[in-house]
Amino acid sequence: MTTRNPSSPPDAVSRRQALATGGAVLGAALSACGTTGARAGGPSPSVPAADTKAFRYRTLDIRGLSIFVREAGDPTAPTLLLLHGFPSSSFMYRELMESLRDEFHVVAPDYPGFGHSSAPKRGEWPYTFDAIADVVEAVTERLGLKRYALYVQDYGSPVGFRLATRHPERITGLITQNGNAYEQGLTPLWAPIRALWADRNDAEAEKAVRGVFTREFRKMEHSTGIRDAGRVSPDDALLSQLLLERPGVVDVQLDLFYDYRTNVAAYPAWQAYLREHQPPVLAVWGRNDLAFAPEGALAFKQDVPGAEVHLLDSGHFALEDHGDVIAAHVRGFLRRLSRA
Repeated sequence: MTTRNPSSPPDAVSRRQALATGGAVLGAALSACGTTGARAGGPSPSVPAADTKAFRYRTLDIRGLSIFVREAGDPTAPTLLLLHGFPSSSFMYRELMESLRDEFHVVAPDYPGFGHSSAPKRGEWPYTFDAIADVVEAVTERLGLKRYALYVQDYGSPVGFRLATRHPERITGLITQNGNAYEQGLTPLWAPIRALWADRNDAEAEKAVRGVFTREFRKMEHSTGIRDAGRVSPDDALLSQLLLERPGVVDVQLDLFYDYRTNVAAYPAWQAYLREHQPPVLAVWGRNDLAFAPEGALAFKQDVPGAEVHLLDSGHFALEDHGDVIAAHVRGFLRRLSRA
């Protein structure tokens, strides 16, 4: 029986009782958090076994940078390292990873300046493709990835080819989705960027290139070459644009556009790698891409005659409307690699 203090109104008593009860519950919960999950002296609660194929999200400290990594699938299964393009992030692979995680280990990091990773200001970190490849290589080593297939799109290609030429023994195969390694793949869209390569201080060239960072351009690049716009979620374009609009991000992206000239200069070395090591190649290419023409996909057959090439009726972001088709091609390709 509760003894009420005559000087306390009934509602005050009720509040004190509620607070006391809530405090006891909270205290018990906090105490449980500080243990291994079992009460001292009591039996361990029944906890479901961890799903080894579930999505996992982590942030790694790589050379003073916080690098976000999206991961799914059993780590003991064959690994696919997915490297995103401009101006995307690992978010672009969310559905493909969902499709493959039942059978494969899939890992997708965000580069510095992209996605959920650190975005140092200009001058605080060297925004070059060499530096990005250094970070991604460190991620693979931190995660203990000894052997893996590469999936590259757009910027992912120069990052991935740097990893492949540094450590060819680690690469089991190469999947390219509008990820270029040949001059014939570059369309006229690159003209203002080439002008910037010729003269980094060319104000007119920089003004033209800055048009690539606008909301209008995001909508255009995500819709051009797409036959059914209703199949394309607006989420990736919106997220990419909002990340571009963070203070200072456009300036560092301009530095990367300028550094892209080093990728074109490295094409012969990458092609030599393909000829020498003959990695299995799968090209799943949006043939209506404004930046990378289908000739860039077909060119892989010059150096890897057995390369499998599929030209899809899509654009630069073919995963957005042909995700199921690409997932089927990738699954078959990875299965063949695992049997080799």
